[in-house]
Amino acid sequence: MRVLITGSAGFIGSALALRLLERGDEVIGIDNLNDYYDIRLKQARLARTLAFPGYSDLRVDIADRTAVDEAFKRYRPQRVVNLAAQAGVRHSIENPHAYVETNLVGFANILEACRHHEVEHLVYASSSSVYGANTRMPFSVHDNVDHPVSLYAASKKANELMAHTYSHLYGLPTTGLRFFTVYGPWGRPDMALFLFTRKILASEPIDVFNYGKHRRDFTYIDDIVEGVIRTLDHTAQPNQEWSGDSPDPASSRAPYRLYNIGNNQPIELMHYIEVLENCLGRKAQMNLLPLQPGDVPDTYADVSDLVKDVDYKPSTSVEDGIARFVEWYKKYYSA
Repeated sequence: MRVLITGSAGFIGSALALRLLERGDEVIGIDNLNDYYDIRLKQARLARTLAFPGYSDLRVDIADRTAVDEAFKRYRPQRVVNLAAQAGVRHSIENPHAYVETNLVGFANILEACRHHEVEHLVYASSSSVYGANTRMPFSVHDNVDHPVSLYAASKKANELMAHTYSHLYGLPTTGLRFFTVYGPWGRPDMALFLFTRKILASEPIDVFNYGKHRRDFTYIDDIVEGVIRTLDHTAQPNQEWSGDSPDPASSRAPYRLYNIGNNQPIELMHYIEVLENCLGRKAQMNLLPLQPGDVPDTYADVSDLVKDVDYKPSTSVEDGIARFVEWYKKYYSA
């Protein structure tokens, strides 16, 4: 297939591009290489995909409607994976306009390009953050998610609503993937595992929010990528049993689907830190702090729909995943 990936220099985007290239697909990568975090890490990720002749690398901001349309017109992708987004719950509190520009305006441009250039299937990144104030566990795609607690979460919920509109009006098959706390080699420096590792090795204290009591459904990067590929290959179909009398949020009479991709096994943050300490051979100094605005105490993914529809369930343990991250980190940073 010819697959266009936005956010192709990002953590998930670059890993996905590699997997698709390795199986023989042609990949068009779009990224604006913004400076939200170290550009050198993004360039190092890109260097891996640029080694493949089937990879085309474009410097495009998805908020630039003309540039997006020209990319689709030139390369005619069959399928699209939209991973470009302004990430980060806490950053959205201080910089709301960045989320509107990329996550809303940018996504609208992707939807329009898919509509006008006859894309077979659009897969896009949503987030576990959309569950917001929900407390019923595990989080199910069949539950209502109308109470976000950050602008980032609201922008991702908006993406799901926008996608449904295009599936309904234009028959564009769309699949939204709610990712749960992704970690692993080549990850984002603003994420907890990266921050903790750097500070522990530097003998600096780490900030542990909610006094370390919150739980996260930490999901290893390879499991995320496998889930994306399986859903990309499984084009969204209408749910013929869908009823407006009792509407299912995860499907529609239109070709529209939502899935959780999480490890289905929430881990308390203190245990996560303990595993990291064991891998590094060092103890962490901790600043125990209250829960931050915009954060939720726990996340826990119900992945039964993913198993049923594409026969896949993430399974990498945090012990294995953190060990692989530490091995990569020490090699990459000569730590």
